[in-house]
Amino acid sequence: MQSPINIDTAKTIFSPQLRPIQLSGYSLPANEKLKLRNNGHTVLLELPESLAITGGYAQQYRAVQLHLHWGSPSGPGSEHTVNGHRFAAEIHVVHYNTKYDSFKEAMVHPDGLAVLGAFLEVGPRENPYYQEILEHLYKIQREGEEVLVPGFNIAGLLPANLKLYFHYNGSLTTPPCYQTVKWTVFNQTMVLSHDQMSMLVMSLRNDDSKPLQNNYRMMQDLHRRRVLSSFQTTLFSVKQLPPGSDSSATTEGQSSSSFHAGDVLAVLFGVLFAITALAFLLYIYKHRSQNARLDSPTKSKVIYTAATTENTA
Repeated sequence: MQSPINIDTAKTIFSPQLRPIQLSGYSLPANEKLKLRNNGHTVLLELPESLAITGGYAQQYRAVQLHLHWGSPSGPGSEHTVNGHRFAAEIHVVHYNTKYDSFKEAMVHPDGLAVLGAFLEVGPRENPYYQEILEHLYKIQREGEEVLVPGFNIAGLLPANLKLYFHYNGSLTTPPCYQTVKWTVFNQTMVLSHDQMSMLVMSLRNDDSKPLQNNYRMMQDLHRRRVLSSFQTTLFSVKQLPPGSDSSATTEGQSSSSFHAGDVLAVLFGVLFAITALAFLLYIYKHRSQNARLDSPTKSKVIYTAATTENTA
């Protein structure tokens, strides 16, 4: 039941019961100050309890903090992977179930936590929402340092499309790694500029005063857990969660998507090629059969009759 995992889109199960994620209170005024901290493992932004998940889950979950995972100049560093592909970085927004009085109490219960995850990629444009965090990293280079930053629209750190996502039951990816997290990993990715990604990867240091890099946990075994998806992940998907099933019971600047369009196009072109080849072979077979019948006198059924002219005189 540990996280992160590799999401194999060929094995995910489509669940119509998975509704779009709905967020509340995520747009914060600039006069509301937020604490940004280097905790030696990641950069962490504390969030006010006014932020909440109000749709997509059976219960409401209140935000606590968000943090990021990244790689190094020599490689990517997302925690989850999709079909074995690791992305440049990954953001996690951590929430706890409002039925409990605190995050500390909730984290030990099976339905206690919900984490929203999104992949980050490098693109041509600067992301203004991530810049609200990145421009302050130079102030918290060493472990334990913190700074207050102006509030902004936290929802801008997540994809605009909150309908398409993967869902499974897992754990926190840092100690104590409680197995009490309902994971939502969005299909749509976020784009940062090359300079912004370099700023994230190169700015911070850990408790040994070494560059804080590759702060992702290694992949964990799925152990018969089911990974659900809110959308069809294959062209001819036949796996679907039965109606009435509990979609949460998974024991078994946006750009692209983690399930790339190229995968669908490759399948589509393959099918079209196979159909074309089959049609060509059928044409050749039919053409040869017709020639064989015409060339064989014993099989000829054509009778020639001379034309006549009717005499009307």
